[in-house]
Amino acid sequence: MEERTHSSATAGYLTGHESNSSGVSWAAVIGGAFVTAALSLILLALGAGFGFSSVSPWSNVGASASTVGTAAIIWLILMQVMSSSMGGYLAGRLRTKWADIHTDEVYFRDTAHGFLAWAVALVITAAFLASAATSMMGAAAQLSATASSAGAERELSPNEYFVDALFRSESARPDSNGASVHAEAGRILANALRQGNVPPADKSYLAQLVASNAGLSKTDAEKRVSDVFAEAQQAANTARKTIAHSLLWTFLALLIGAFCASFAATIGGRQRDHVVMV
Repeated sequence: MEERTHSSATAGYLTGHESNSSGVSWAAVIGGAFVTAALSLILLALGAGFGFSSVSPWSNVGASASTVGTAAIIWLILMQVMSSSMGGYLAGRLRTKWADIHTDEVYFRDTAHGFLAWAVALVITAAFLASAATSMMGAAAQLSATASSAGAERELSPNEYFVDALFRSESARPDSNGASVHAEAGRILANALRQGNVPPADKSYLAQLVASNAGLSKTDAEKRVSDVFAEAQQAANTARKTIAHSLLWTFLALLIGAFCASFAATIGGRQRDHVVMV
């Protein structure tokens, strides 16, 4: 009898305090997420205005790529800290007050609210604000990124390369405008970069094209082909390393943003619970 009374009391406690109050205040989470996304977009525009997203591909012209890259990374981290902290704080401050809940549970829920606000903001930014963010980055950043990865990631249809191979002549003739020769040489070079080396037949044919159109001897033309391919391969490797480096820093910045949002939510939740009724 006593055991049934205890069970009934426990069920009544759960019914009165747990079932009617959700562990997540989605209104606060969504509100904090929208604030985080909006602040991220505003700070991104500010960073683009300061030139943190513009990279000059030329040395001694404007800011160097390494300097701007460092500034852009620092600004990305600051963006995450400021926007995520504000959104997490609002998510914790605006959530519903949980009565008769242990302090440790309240702290966990506030942390979860901040993390949820950060995660929803990330989804919102990726889904709806990507085009706006890209336009704010400016054409200069897109141009530099295209220039740095053109050699390594050039879109090439395999059929174009093989069609060129079908119609190669034994002796290359100078082209009056050079447009078709440049296009064919570009496809051969792109195929070589994709394979990691220049096939002997392609190297010999490229040397003939260079010799006939640039007025070089066969030996000098072959040397130029080797030198240009080595430079293009180095540029492609540098571009891949730069992209990987940027993605690692982006990963770190997002982790910092998640931590700041979760921690700021605990501060906002603590201040919410200390509000005195008047």
